[in-house]
Amino acid sequence: MAKPISIEVWNPSGKYRVVSTKSMPGTRWIRLLTDNDCRLEICTEAKTILSVDDILALIGDRCDAVIGQLTEDWGEVLFSALKRAGGTAFSNMAVGYNNVDVEAANRNGIAVGNTPGVLTETTAELAASLTLAAARRIVEADQFMRAGLYEGWLPHLFVGNLLKGQTVGVIGAGRIGSAYARMMIEGFKMNLIYYDLYQATRLEKFVTAYGQFLKANGEQPVTWKRAATMEDVLREADVISLHPVLDKTTYHLINPERLAIMKKEAVLVNASRGPVIDEVALVEHLKANPMFRVGLDVFEDEPYMKPGLADMKNAVVVPHIASASKWTREGMATLAALNVLGKIKGYPVWGNPNQVEPFLNESATPPPACPSIVNAKQLGPAIFKALGANDVATAY
Repeated sequence: MAKPISIEVWNPSGKYRVVSTKSMPGTRWIRLLTDNDCRLEICTEAKTILSVDDILALIGDRCDAVIGQLTEDWGEVLFSALKRAGGTAFSNMAVGYNNVDVEAANRNGIAVGNTPGVLTETTAELAASLTLAAARRIVEADQFMRAGLYEGWLPHLFVGNLLKGQTVGVIGAGRIGSAYARMMIEGFKMNLIYYDLYQATRLEKFVTAYGQFLKANGEQPVTWKRAATMEDVLREADVISLHPVLDKTTYHLINPERLAIMKKEAVLVNASRGPVIDEVALVEHLKANPMFRVGLDVFEDEPYMKPGLADMKNAVVVPHIASASKWTREGMATLAALNVLGKIKGYPVWGNPNQVEPFLNESATPPPACPSIVNAKQLGPAIFKALGANDVATAY
């Protein structure tokens, strides 16, 4: 017999059974579920990543919805089990859902939620932090200092890169990429070159206006350029930050050939998805080019790093913490809970999942809607409770 999975139960007499595969930050998400007649079971098993068998045990014979994590393998096995248990909803506590087989969810009639709209600034700030740490060799210098090796000021001690007036390159100028670009442009008066399949009109207008402001005040104006190819960004930029989605076209986007065309003292930052970079090739490039630096929040074989990466002094590595601000993580938990609650209650889907402020206002009742359901259109039409005239929502 399989070992029972340890859980913490809230509102034991609740009508709807909701399972969370992990404890999540804050308590508002718990209150939102329990106040709406949900029995909430939170897994307290001392395992970083739950297996499929672990989650099957949590789902059991009756389960209305599950809140899960991006480290879990949500495919046919789990979605069919959730369907058999009477479930209709699953939500990742993440904006990405590379761990989710959406087609399997569709086949089983399971709504798949995610949590966009709350991570933008926090993730961009982390990318900016990695840029600074790598460019100014902060981690190396910190380790040097802690080791008691500092004997006094020296002209060549931890000389790094100046950012002011240099060129920042952004690959993927969506919400996070544009927020990062603005931080680097406003903070360090960097010029922008970006590559995206779609024109980032708002970002271009911002850079133009900021450049005019600087010029009016007697300073060198900043400039922007939309590159025709990704290679143009890699050749021209002093700092390159990666913000694409992960799919077949972006797997190993950064490979040996593209690393070779970058500047020898460039800074490369990745807070998107690990497989965007060929990590083996990156290690070899770091070895061959000691003044080339990277800042990484994500890894190709997460949670593991490719051999040799941990030994590279010109690499700053952190454990997937881009969204790890208190406000953001609590907001993600809230959105994930409201996704499954909305489906249980038969609410429609919020019209713009990137504008979720009404759901995050703790002093107000959340709108009667699912903040973000990625497969809403595929699930087909249904009848849901209508929203007020001033609310923005669409039925699915």
